[in-house]
Formats: sequence, structure tokens, C-alpha cells
Amino acid sequence: MVRAMLANRAAQAKIGINGYGKKRRGFVSPLMLWAAGVICAAMMTFSPAMAQAVTDDHVVIAHRGASGYLPEHTLPAVALAYGMDPDFIEQDVVMSKDGVPVVLHDIHLDTTTDVAKKFPKRHRKDGRFYAIDFTLAELKTLNVHERTDAKTGKQVYPDRFPLEYGIFKIPTFEEEIKLIQGLNKSTNRDIGVYAEIKDPAWHRAQGQDISKAVIKVMEKWGYGTRESNGYIQCFDWSETKRIRNDLNYQGRLVQLLGENSWKIAPDVDFDFLKTDEGVEAMSKVVDAIGPSLDQVIEGLSEDGHAIMSPTLIAAQRRHLPVHVYTLRADQLPKWAGDFRIVMTAVFDDAGIDGAFTDFPDQVVDYLAATPE
Repeated sequence: MVRAMLANRAAQAKIGINGYGKKRRGFVSPLMLWAAGVICAAMMTFSPAMAQAVTDDHVVIAHRGASGYLPEHTLPAVALAYGMDPDFIEQDVVMSKDGVPVVLHDIHLDTTTDVAKKFPKRHRKDGRFYAIDFTLAELKTLNVHERTDAKTGKQVYPDRFPLEYGIFKIPTFEEEIKLIQGLNKSTNRDIGVYAEIKDPAWHRAQGQDISKAVIKVMEKWGYGTRESNGYIQCFDWSETKRIRNDLNYQGRLVQLLGENSWKIAPDVDFDFLKTDEGVEAMSKVVDAIGPSLDQVIEGLSEDGHAIMSPTLIAAQRRHLPVHVYTLRADQLPKWAGDFRIVMTAVFDDAGIDGAFTDFPDQVVDYLAATPE
């Protein structure tokens, strides 16, 4: 019954927006694009970013670039991800002191940069260093390294890029878009932008409206309509509705799903959003939802197939695309013995529309090898 439902959903989804996936093909040498791509992102005139043709293929989103191989959100990680041929590359956006959107996963700087060495006295009372307390010029002096644990200082993923090789810089949101659009021009492809607005309520409390800033950049570079090849995502359900209704953003929106215990969005009841009624409410505002892996797959059945969660079933019943986060080859769920099992469960068993991944090459290769 479930597989019949999924087949019917895939056929009907072509009527509306279904993630703008693409037919898989061999990718350009990542090293070549890394070397050439960063250079070719110079000042150029670009046409608006246009969306790819709607297909029922799965969407691959390079999570923070090729973050399984290079420090997250650096331009080299973006160029390397581009060479792996995903559909989108993700950007997490926070604000600098002088109001410039920059690409960082956290509002803090201490777990991914050498800020404590360069500005030892610029932390707040909680001991943390905040991006919003530094101008863009100051942020550009920092070196970016592989993510560390805030308490222990140890590298979170020990087998990834060596911590001591922190030779990278913080890009602005516009710099990353220029790199992606420059590579789109030079390679004649159309890989999209997938931006997350980080902690919008916190930013407004600090005197900066990050949503307005992100929308301004997205619209400037051609990502302001549902036909354009971009998304804005956010965990804050109140802010997502504000972006659509009050700020009148006409591009594609994604509501991210967290857990109430994470305390990542004020006054957002994620328990409600995961219900059938919550999914119905989201479907009236957004173009897709972004749940975590364990929010859509509860484990494997005795015969080894994915057990779909009520949230996933509710979304599929409404033809609401699901982009799950985060597929990591070096951080598997308890129910999977290897990364291929995860990908089979996500794409083949559960019929999920797309996925964020730190290893876009492995997901692209899997989908190319299993087109059905």
C-alpha cells in the first residue's frame, strides 16, 4: 500500500513543485573546479538564476558545501561540492556588526575559527564570541578550521580535514553566490542556492533584521520567485510565516523541523508541526519541509525496509516535498551498518524527495547507480 501511494505521489507531484531535481550525470573533476572555481568567481554580470525543469528525481543538497572533506562553509568547500554535481549548495547565514550577511553555521565564532587567539578579550559574559560583535573587516582576519566541540576543544569529526590546517576564510553570502553563479556560467550548469536564516528572533533582539537582509541578497541575485533555483529555510515557524506574509518573499520556502528540547526557536511547538494538523498548516505556507532523519524514518522493519514516521506520511499525503537532514557517511543512525543502507532507506524505501548531505559525491553516485 505504501509503495503504491508513493508511486501515485511521484506521478502527481509533477503538477506542482517537487524540489527541482535533475537527471544524474558524471561530475567534473572536483579538484579542477576547486582550483579554477575560486578564481573564476570574479566580478561578472550574471543573468537571474533560473530553476531547472521539474522532474521526479531526488534532490541532493550539499550541506555547508562538501563539509565531509573541507571545513564547512568555506569557498573551497563550496567549489569542491560544486564539482560533485549536487542540485543545491547550502548556506547558513548570520550577520556581522556592520550589517553584512556572512556564511557561518553558528552565531558564535569559537568552534570554527581562531577568534579566541586573535581577539581574546572580545567574548561576552558567557565566554562565547559572537559574529555580530565583529565587523566584516574583523571577521575577514579570522582563519576558519574544522568544527570543534565548544567544551573540549576537540575536533568533532576526527577523520575529516586536519584541525591544525585552518587556512580558510569566512565568506559573505554574496561572495558564495558569486562563486556558484560564476561556476554555473563557466560550466553551463545550474546548481542552486539553499540559504538558512539563523536565529532571526535573536538577531532582531540584537538590532538586525536578518530576514530582510537575506531576502535582499536573494532577490538581487535572481532568487526571488518560485521559478528561480533557490530556497530560503528557517527553523522559526513564526519567522517563516513573516517572510511569506509580511515581507512578501515570493521565492521558495522550507520549514525546518527541530525538537522542542533543542530550544532553537522561541514559541515554536515542533511537536505540533510534526502532527497531521501541523503538516497541513505548513503546506499552506512553504514549498517543502526539512525534518531530521530520525523524524521521518523510525528504523528498519524485520525485512530491512524503512519504517516511515507519521510526519513523513502526512507530508507525502499532501504532496509536500521533504528534504531530510543530514546524511553523513561518518555518523550513521543506529539502525544502519553502512551509508548505503541509509541512502536505500531514504530514497528507495521511504521515497523521500531530497536530502542534505556532508558527502554529496557519495549520494550523487548512489542515485546515478540506482535511477529507479
